[in-house]
Amino acid sequence: MSMERFVYADNAATTPVSEIVLNAMLPYFREEYGNASSIYRKGRNAAKAIRLAREKVAKGIGARPEEIFFTSGGSEADNWAIKGVVQALAKKGKKHIITSAFEHHAVLHVCESLEKEGIDVTYLSVGPLGIVKPQDVAAAIREDTALVTIMYANNEIGTIQPIAEIGKICREKGVLFHTDAVQALGNVEIDVVAQNIDLLSMSGHKIHAPKGIGALYIRKGIRIPNLIHGGGQEGGHRAGTENVPSIVGLGVAVEEAVKDIEQRAAKTRKMRERLIDGILQIPRTRLNGDREHRLPGNVNVSFEGVEGESLLLKLDLKGIAASSGSACTSGSLDPSHVLLAIGLEPEVAHGSLRLTINDLTTDEDVDYILEVLPGVVEELRAMSPLWEKIVKGEHQ
Repeated sequence: MSMERFVYADNAATTPVSEIVLNAMLPYFREEYGNASSIYRKGRNAAKAIRLAREKVAKGIGARPEEIFFTSGGSEADNWAIKGVVQALAKKGKKHIITSAFEHHAVLHVCESLEKEGIDVTYLSVGPLGIVKPQDVAAAIREDTALVTIMYANNEIGTIQPIAEIGKICREKGVLFHTDAVQALGNVEIDVVAQNIDLLSMSGHKIHAPKGIGALYIRKGIRIPNLIHGGGQEGGHRAGTENVPSIVGLGVAVEEAVKDIEQRAAKTRKMRERLIDGILQIPRTRLNGDREHRLPGNVNVSFEGVEGESLLLKLDLKGIAASSGSACTSGSLDPSHVLLAIGLEPEVAHGSLRLTINDLTTDEDVDYILEVLPGVVEELRAMSPLWEKIVKGEHQ
């Protein structure tokens, strides 16, 4: 039986653990299984491994090791950063947060929960290209603003935000700045000092580390309350016995992710451009988000008269793994809040496809997607009553 063709084009959802990361982790499951809080050799070895991983993560974003705190992932890091800053500053009368309308739900849902507690939240619009304007951030800052939280790069449409400019505005106005950099790490060069970033969230499983590990960078001098109370781990800031194998994995993954970043991005960008050009040959198709200020491997398109879920199932049958809207909510039938935020009509937003490739993607993978996709779109449109109306010009 011949092997079926399989193309993985959903790297923004998750990535496989790389061999170098897995090999670095393996000893900490069975040989070096010590608890990092124990004083005998196995414990000391675990503590040393954590220290080395912390140094690697810090170096990857231009931070100091003591500013890195390991978490269970990006969502926990976002929760801790936002709730922590608000809790610390609400006592001083600062009860206002600024964010964007198309953040990840790990940010939006935290803001919504804080609104119920009397915190005021400003949701900035992102315009049709999905970019937050620094001048909008500046205009929204008030006397009582505690925090600005703007994602580094959007998880659905891949638009990269003007983080350094936003950071500069926040620093000048004395407001703390947090960025969810889960999608950006390993795709663009990050320097928390040069970009005036006060808090930054990251996640391991987007950069070939395992799921369930992430980190929060908190700039030295910023004090926020703990999200998890218990023992004295992570410098007394995050309780819970450390997940040593995953922490080691994250350290190696960050080190690998920031190596040769420009060459890898250039290779991926070239394939992405070929994908976009090929897909836009399909009639009544639009690219979502800014073509230039975009993650190297992100392609997000909408096909009129096509339903996203059917598209994913048809592609899956042909061996192509992709997504529609964001992966974390693929069980939901609501159109993507990101696509609605950039002004798409709900039915057009429903027909969206996100392909996310990386430097492991091959030219043959791109060829295969371009070979299969037009036929699948055509097949679905042939079955769609909406498409008939669109073609006849009856659909408004």
